[in-house]
Amino acid sequence: MLTKVRKWGKSQGLRLTKALLTEARIHVGDDVDVSVREGQIIVQPLSWVAGRNDLKDLLTRMPKDYQPEEVDWGSPTGKEAW
Repeated sequence: MLTKVRKWGKSQGLRLTKALLTEARIHVGDDVDVSVREGQIIVQPLSWVAGRNDLKDLLTRMPKDYQPEEVDWGSPTGKEAW
């Protein structure tokens, strides 16, 4: 596939076809890893393992002196039920 680097705001970007993304197993909104190897730009989809974190393990990392606080978000601005 041939494409051009284009200005996109203050950055530059590439447009990729849906077929190319499908072949690479990348979908709109996916996180990707972009790196440079030997002068070539490599775009790889990130592979996340669902359920990788265990709640008990995460809770053991909390500081022992942690105290949750109530946060005042201000007055209602719409039809919120308080």
